[in-house]
Amino acid sequence: MESKRKALGKGLEQLFSNEVIDFDNFEKKIVNDATKEGDIIEIPLTEIRSNPYQPRKDFDEESLKEFAESIKEHGVIQPIIVKKSIKGYELIAGERRTRASKIAGKTTIPAIVRDFTDQEMMEVALLENIQREDLNPIEEAEAFNKIIEDNNFTQEEVAKKFGKSRSYITNLLGLLRLPSKTKSYVQDGKISMGHARVLSKLSDPDQIEEIANKIIEDGLSVRETEKLTSTTETPKTNKIKRVSAYNPKYNMYEGIMREKIGTRVKINNRKIEIPFDSDSDLDRILEILGINMDGE
Repeated sequence: MESKRKALGKGLEQLFSNEVIDFDNFEKKIVNDATKEGDIIEIPLTEIRSNPYQPRKDFDEESLKEFAESIKEHGVIQPIIVKKSIKGYELIAGERRTRASKIAGKTTIPAIVRDFTDQEMMEVALLENIQREDLNPIEEAEAFNKIIEDNNFTQEEVAKKFGKSRSYITNLLGLLRLPSKTKSYVQDGKISMGHARVLSKLSDPDQIEEIANKIIEDGLSVRETEKLTSTTETPKTNKIKRVSAYNPKYNMYEGIMREKIGTRVKINNRKIEIPFDSDSDLDRILEILGINMDGE
């Protein structure tokens, strides 16, 4: 472990503590140390592979072409960061610089070689994207979900580590329950994160897709979507709707609990109903409610 920390760079272990990691400071620290120690080298682009934990699936080709023109004129201003692998190198940071350099016709790129664990590679790839606003909401949700599952983190730990609120992480992960077609609308920017968040509170996939199509066709605002879902939600539960109408305060309580838990909640006949999709979703809800099944 000690050799790994030395290979990573003096003082960088602090950036992987439980404190919030800032990507710009992280990259600046590595570049400054490498400049002082003469560790910046030219690496053939053919020997570089993408970070296997890169959460971003789509790259704006037009933006990359513009970046490539800049590289042709000025070169790569800031070196990329890579990890030596069995065959060549794996990217840690600098995916766009690498892709644009290839488009610009470059054969090599300035790079800094550092050693990283798989978890660190995953975290850095996510950081570079979310702090520079490169991910769509679904890509970001999938990346956070993978970090949680692979490292057995709680939502609270991930929120703290990446400088997000707990509710932000909960709402983001809720998008993964959307039907695949609706998720593709979010990825393509056809419906916004706000719209997707409203839709994620619904439980009927057909209803979600119907409303998603209406958002696109009619240009519904988020507020209009909220009103639409409140009037079309679960038509079979007429008895629950009558009780809600008779007890208006229940609507408020349901809304507050839905915000807290990240899923649809119903209050009826002196009962609170909280549906869940899977064992992991149940664990998530219990965690939010502060219920520890381990007895700790």
